[in-house]
Amino acid sequence: MKSATTDSILQVAPKIAPPLDPNFRPAFLAHRHFAEAVRQSGQGVPLKLALERSGGQVAVYNTQTFPEGHTESEAAYRHAERIVKFLLWQKGGAKVYVCGPAAIATRLKKDYADGGVRAFDAEFMAQVYEKNSFEVVHVGEKDFPKGNETSAPVGRHLEGCRIGFDAGGSDRKVAAVIDGKEVFSCEVVWEPKINSDPQYHFDGIDDSIRRAAEHLPRIDAIGVSSAGIFIDNKTRVASLFRKIPEDLFEQRIKNVYPDIAKKWGNVPLEVANDGDVTALAGAMSLNDQPVLGIAMGTSQAVGYVDEKGHITGWLNELAFAPVDYSDQAPVDVEWSGDQGTGVQYFSQEAVIRLAPQLGIALDANLSPGAKLKIVQDLFKSGDKRPRAIFETIGVYLGYALAQYAEFYPLKHVLILGRVTSGEGGNIILAKAREVLEAEAPETGKRVHIHLPDEASRRVGQAIAAASLPVIKK
Repeated sequence: MKSATTDSILQVAPKIAPPLDPNFRPAFLAHRHFAEAVRQSGQGVPLKLALERSGGQVAVYNTQTFPEGHTESEAAYRHAERIVKFLLWQKGGAKVYVCGPAAIATRLKKDYADGGVRAFDAEFMAQVYEKNSFEVVHVGEKDFPKGNETSAPVGRHLEGCRIGFDAGGSDRKVAAVIDGKEVFSCEVVWEPKINSDPQYHFDGIDDSIRRAAEHLPRIDAIGVSSAGIFIDNKTRVASLFRKIPEDLFEQRIKNVYPDIAKKWGNVPLEVANDGDVTALAGAMSLNDQPVLGIAMGTSQAVGYVDEKGHITGWLNELAFAPVDYSDQAPVDVEWSGDQGTGVQYFSQEAVIRLAPQLGIALDANLSPGAKLKIVQDLFKSGDKRPRAIFETIGVYLGYALAQYAEFYPLKHVLILGRVTSGEGGNIILAKAREVLEAEAPETGKRVHIHLPDEASRRVGQAIAAASLPVIKK
């Protein structure tokens, strides 16, 4: 943890403070203030970052920083490290090239090594891309790689009798769809994150498929939306299965969705990250793109459909990406151990974290979903206290969207998930728009934020998921 004095250039108080978080210091304002400080110094030097992932794809990011030995060198490193952290969870990568001050590259290499403060991130990336280790290398201009990124079409297949399944952290949703029309949908509460028996997960998924199958004359395809990273429909990393022992994960969970499809007649199957399916749902309903989809549920799920209506192959795991540079920012104790990352601001965790400040007691033995419901029910019954929670999340969202617009070409943002249910969602949306108008008016004019109707908000992902598979003639 840095002290406020060592990187005060990045500690910028917002014009609109979250009602329940006076210490909030948005990353967006830090980036803007840092860039202006570098410009005014007249000593700015280039800092180029390249992230290499599978298939030879390379994402490149260019910025300016202070030269080595400058009095603001600590802030320069903090700025660079936070940018790298964001890019890793946005785009992914197992190797980072740094072209710029050597001191920044040296500290990044140390922090992202075994035992370093970013070891979690390094180990995660190595696992995702099946590398022995995560690398940070310092290179000169001539050895800096060129950007190389591609995208691919996804979903929008509506013909036939399809099932769309959405695996959430507190409930599982399913929809039966015939030629693009929903004929059945339902939600079932479950607790995948605390169950270590693979059979519990298989049976839960199978039960949802069965419920939808009862409303179809046949099953032509199954599409799945789930938190996590999936390659060739196989589970690579997913928080839903965090309690499963490693050996059982390999035996039963890695192929759980192909095994489900096999049970139901070896029908075509397609699995996609729930964030990407959220973005797809938005692009389908709006008939426009690009779209950033943000699902605020058990965690923060994010997906992106680009200008072509394609998915990019990026991770978009912004639950781990920093949005708050305050030294008092909450810590992601459960996973990364880092401060100020999205999961603490755009999920049930945010509601649970903020509620005690209003004197709202939540039984520690309850599930996160049940705690959220208590807060939402209080608000629905006329208790005015929870309004401050949703206003606070709305302020967070406004500043985060201004930040996201630095990294994503944006036109539409779709917000979904249990946290946005009821009147709380409207409050979040209104506050986010207020922040954009005050702090980033050009972004506010260009980016349209959408909150779907209640039914689409809850089961829209399952319907979009149904469109994922191609039915071969």
